[in-house]
Amino acid sequence: MPDLLSALDCADYFSLLELKMYKCDLRKAYIMHVKTRKLALIEGITAGILFGTSAIFIRYLQNLDAFSIAFWRLIIACVVLAVLLFGLRKVFSFSLVRKNLGNLLVLSLFLGLHFIFFISAVKDTTILNATVLVNTAPIFSLVFSFFLYKGKPSSFAVLGITLAFIGVCIIAYAESQTARASLNGFSPRLKGDLEATLAAVLEASFLTYGRKIRVGMDIISIMLPIYFLTAIIVGILGLAATNRILELPTTMESLLLLIGLGVLPTAVARTLAFSSLSHLKSFETATMALMEPLGATALGIVLFCEWPIPIFAAGTALILAGIVFVSRGES
Repeated sequence: MPDLLSALDCADYFSLLELKMYKCDLRKAYIMHVKTRKLALIEGITAGILFGTSAIFIRYLQNLDAFSIAFWRLIIACVVLAVLLFGLRKVFSFSLVRKNLGNLLVLSLFLGLHFIFFISAVKDTTILNATVLVNTAPIFSLVFSFFLYKGKPSSFAVLGITLAFIGVCIIAYAESQTARASLNGFSPRLKGDLEATLAAVLEASFLTYGRKIRVGMDIISIMLPIYFLTAIIVGILGLAATNRILELPTTMESLLLLIGLGVLPTAVARTLAFSSLSHLKSFETATMALMEPLGATALGIVLFCEWPIPIFAAGTALILAGIVFVSRGES
């Protein structure tokens, strides 16, 4: 911790909640800051790993369109958080939701469009291309944070994001080589790649905008209305785009896959990622999600026999190095 911090620096360095709790006692606030930041890093990394299951569940749900998958995963996530809210005996603040309704609607729009584009990308291109391109979000998030909030990243953070992004590019290259070498000669389609990139922009927008309202609000109380509002938005967009009502899962297999999608990468991972914004910058949280291509690739090998070529190891190493640099950048 710097030896000298003015009162203004103190307010910039620590969260307002920490300063109020310790009455601007810098030493205690610093200890609290370090502990909570480490917890936020664990949340972000765990979320990134669980995000890797998302594309696998979606790939198996070929009988449902993107709008239906997005809608039902959100409804299931709402049920999970509602049960948690009741089980933990937490008080849900309707007044706080009303006070932040405008912000919650904006966040829900970003999240809903992100889900729609990402699910479409998984259906239109390979799992690896979809997951690596959606994880260009840290780059967009860094740009948004700089222009909107003047949030300057440290040199370590910039280096970490650069290394991670290079790693993602290497994985994308490795995947394309694997696709060309496959028996059916399948090559990733431009439409799916563009959808994944748009999903990355929307993810960055969600994290950047969400950070300003995350601090000081209970994570379950804020995510429950976000998921509910997002489900409504997705339902309306789906009705407008397809001119028919959303599809219901018709088999037990589809239902179980939707439950898995709604619980692991949505209710758990998405909530943990948003929770980490309390002590991580938006681009840091987005960088933690770069664990997703690793998890998706591992599952792809086991379930679909999609083996990447050896150069994938280099991309993996760079992503992990990038995560370490980003995590150290502000600690």
